Amino acid sequence: MKAVIVSTAYPMRGGIAQYTSILYKYLSFNHNVKVYSFKRQYPEFLFPGKTQYETSEPAYRIPDADNKAAVDSINPFNWFFTALKIRKEKPDLLIYKYWIPFFVPCFFTIAFFVKMFTKTKVLYICDNVIPHEKRFGDIFLTKLAFSVADYFIVQSKTVEKDLKLLNKKNKPYVFTPHPLYNIFGEKVDRQQAREFIRKEYGRDLKNENVILFFGYVRRYKGLHYLLDAMPDILKSGNVKLLVAGEFYDDEKPYREKIENLKLRDDVLLVSDFLPDDRIKYFFSAADAVVLPYLSATQSGIVQICYFYDKPVIATDVGGIGEVVISGKTGILVEPENTGQLSDAVIEFFSKNLGTEFSANIEKEKIKYTWEEYVKQLENLTLKERN
Repeated sequence: MKAVIVSTAYPMRGGIAQYTSILYKYLSFNHNVKVYSFKRQYPEFLFPGKTQYETSEPAYRIPDADNKAAVDSINPFNWFFTALKIRKEKPDLLIYKYWIPFFVPCFFTIAFFVKMFTKTKVLYICDNVIPHEKRFGDIFLTKLAFSVADYFIVQSKTVEKDLKLLNKKNKPYVFTPHPLYNIFGEKVDRQQAREFIRKEYGRDLKNENVILFFGYVRRYKGLHYLLDAMPDILKSGNVKLLVAGEFYDDEKPYREKIENLKLRDDVLLVSDFLPDDRIKYFFSAADAVVLPYLSATQSGIVQICYFYDKPVIATDVGGIGEVVISGKTGILVEPENTGQLSDAVIEFFSKNLGTEFSANIEKEKIKYTWEEYVKQLENLTLKERN
């Protein structure tokens, strides 16, 4: 099979770019694969972070010959000419990563012209069908995008439910869980990881219990609820909260909350995007990862946790409860409930659940392989040709 992936990829940064690189790696074992990535993903005034571009070498780099920075998300002329370039590749399959409706005009136009007078099929890998932060026109745009689709992959039951609402023509799809993020390097010794963070970031975790909040900070990820829970958590003993990730919200209210709750010595902020080669140190340094989300579909961060055998304390929203097994690989609580959140962290440390949960994760994560994921993709898209 000849496949073209249209998605964020290096030199763009972030979880979707990392996902694209791993998908390319495993899909190209048996197929001819190229990536058409963005040369402009968002207009600068719409991008909430510091930069859209990777500032260091990625953990896995798609060969330059197979990774074309071609797509401009806001230039209609570019969409047409990109479609013509992809048509020349004569792909059997055009694969999109779909997460927000902003990209629909671009994705629809490219797919429409690629499919014109060809046998190319279109697959959408849906991170979301209905986005976390809803806007007027989302449903219309998503329906437009899906009108040129032939297949879908969904990675949680929540997204599957949303797809069924919009997939009125019952186009084929498969549910297969989000695979592990396995490109950031093997875990390192706990103390070695903490010493690295102390030297590189000036954040001293000492030998205390550490919970990690990792990833972009946006309101729906619920960091403010975790901060509110910290005073009760601290009554039970010494626990450090390590927050590692770039703020896509205004950072000031979070810092003010830390000051007002007198948490300056107990909440350690690394408010920046972490290069791929440093991620292993943060997960290796933590005893557990806390995801106090208000909403979710699936979480790629859980799949980083599982690679590092790291227990997860999370809210039971979206597809998180499909992956985190409460009482076995982590603890699930109600969203927006600071009392349950603090109780869960206290229970985790007071009962010394880390070793037990990590051992369970080591067995559980076997089901989240990229080999199985690619097999499901092949079964979905190749059966018409066989």
